[in-house]
Amino acid sequence: MQDLKNELKKVIRKLYNLDFEPDITVSPDNIDADYSSNAPLKLAKELHQNPMQIADALTNSAFEEHIWQRAKYEATEPLRRGSEGAFRKSTIVSITPPGFLNFVLSDDLLKGKIDELADDFDTKIKSDGFANKTVICEFSDPNPFKVLHVGHLYTSIVGDSIARLFEYAGAKVIRANFGGDVGLHVAKTMYILQQKPFENLGIEDIAKCYVEGTAAYDDDENAHQEITKLNKEIYRINAEDLHDTDLAKLYWKGRELSYDYFNHFYDSIGVKFDKYYPESTVAGLGLKTVKEQLEKGVYKNSNGAVVFDGEKHGLHTRVFINKEGVPTYEAKDVGLIFTKWQDYHFDKSVVITGSEQLDYMKVVLKSVEQYAPELVEKTSHLTHGLVKLPGGVKMSSRKGNFLKAVDVIDMVKTALQSEYNSTDEAVSLAATKYAFLKYKMGGDIVFDPKESVKMTGNSGPYLLYACVRAKKILASVSNASEEHNRRRGDYGATEARNDGPEGAFRRSIVTNAERSLEKKMLEYRGILDEAVTEMAPHKVANYLYELAQCFSRFYEACPVIGSPQEKERIKLVEVYLKIMTHGLNILGIKVPESM
Repeated sequence: MQDLKNELKKVIRKLYNLDFEPDITVSPDNIDADYSSNAPLKLAKELHQNPMQIADALTNSAFEEHIWQRAKYEATEPLRRGSEGAFRKSTIVSITPPGFLNFVLSDDLLKGKIDELADDFDTKIKSDGFANKTVICEFSDPNPFKVLHVGHLYTSIVGDSIARLFEYAGAKVIRANFGGDVGLHVAKTMYILQQKPFENLGIEDIAKCYVEGTAAYDDDENAHQEITKLNKEIYRINAEDLHDTDLAKLYWKGRELSYDYFNHFYDSIGVKFDKYYPESTVAGLGLKTVKEQLEKGVYKNSNGAVVFDGEKHGLHTRVFINKEGVPTYEAKDVGLIFTKWQDYHFDKSVVITGSEQLDYMKVVLKSVEQYAPELVEKTSHLTHGLVKLPGGVKMSSRKGNFLKAVDVIDMVKTALQSEYNSTDEAVSLAATKYAFLKYKMGGDIVFDPKESVKMTGNSGPYLLYACVRAKKILASVSNASEEHNRRRGDYGATEARNDGPEGAFRRSIVTNAERSLEKKMLEYRGILDEAVTEMAPHKVANYLYELAQCFSRFYEACPVIGSPQEKERIKLVEVYLKIMTHGLNILGIKVPESM
């Protein structure tokens, strides 16, 4: 499609002296064509001409330039090229009202494009859209002293895939993780934790302390006051790097246990972070920045606190420094933005959070926009909805009834074992990742462990099986006898040569299943570019599913080994497997050798 778009741009530029970006789309089923464009309709508005006349002019100009053949010429008529008079069947273009261009690609043209992919896959697929640019992707963002829940699992998987998209586009990517190692949630946890024998506690025991501390903070006035004091003391422990008090020892031990737990889990799902930003490391800069901008009128005092008046901008007002002089989450996010900039001077910063943070981040970014608009312009805030089980209830970490990340992983493993008596962790991880990545980010997701492991339908295991099937075909090829290949010949028994004066060779008869697979494979580069631009891994996921379906139809309709078209079909299988492997890698999924 990209070649068609470039060719159409060239014709438009020559004919109308316009730099116009035409749309090329896959033709609907009721159109006897491979691709279509509404460029004449869009040009008609700009040129104030009849779109059918524009379509005819574009077609005639392209024919004169030997770019396309007009539909009124037979498909088998040669299009002569160059002084040697070589030819091949080319692109056929037709016009339909009210002004569409419809393209049919010749079998030989499709084959040539597939050959190019096969011979130079890495170059043909490679993108340099973010070459020499630095992109920082911040995601997952769990708080120490808590366990990872299903939301952290989701953002870890999606965030890593978005990072891989930018890496594909040539960017230097930093995966960052921002977590609340200070703040009221820590104070609530520490209030209960001080009352327990810490030596015997694990991370889940510590997380339960948060639930108990939250209840105490809400229901007991004395506990409320004590937790408020603890909150300020924990800030002081970090600011002054204290280690010798009992509270400090307890705090640092709990934080160390939390980060060890995070790293172990991330490693188990194949996600690694380049930089951790504990809130304590950015709170000071956030506090300093907000105070400086308070003097310049960006923030204002309100009942002893410092706030940003969001109402002026159609948002809501939020506190950035509380009455005790402690920076809130908002001020810490301000500090994080500037710390990232100091560390990396990024060209783009991507922040992924739950949708409940949408309005909050709008206020934070709007406040920073008043004095550092260039940083806000470089920042993209993406949000996702809740992950729910079928028939599930709303979950809350404050109430302690949330779904843990490890629970989700275990549920998928159990479903895989129950369905197929398999304990293959690579397959279960692929099932989990794909079940999240196939959805467009933004809305809530209903995650069904049983559906995620099915070998049929839109699932990770189905895609893995579709790859393994291709590997088996290629393995069979390597075992084929050289004598058989010699007898088969270079072109196959049923392939014919054109012995005319041009001496050109025409491709053997091609089935619809082969053409469909070829066209789908040629869409891949465009899909990747869209996915990078929109930061949308689901586009890659859904494309791979459609490609696997095309391959399945090809597999059923077109014998490969021992067929007269074996050589050509082997090349299709090879390119297919390269695309699937490349795409699944962007989703963070590895293709196994067997299943």
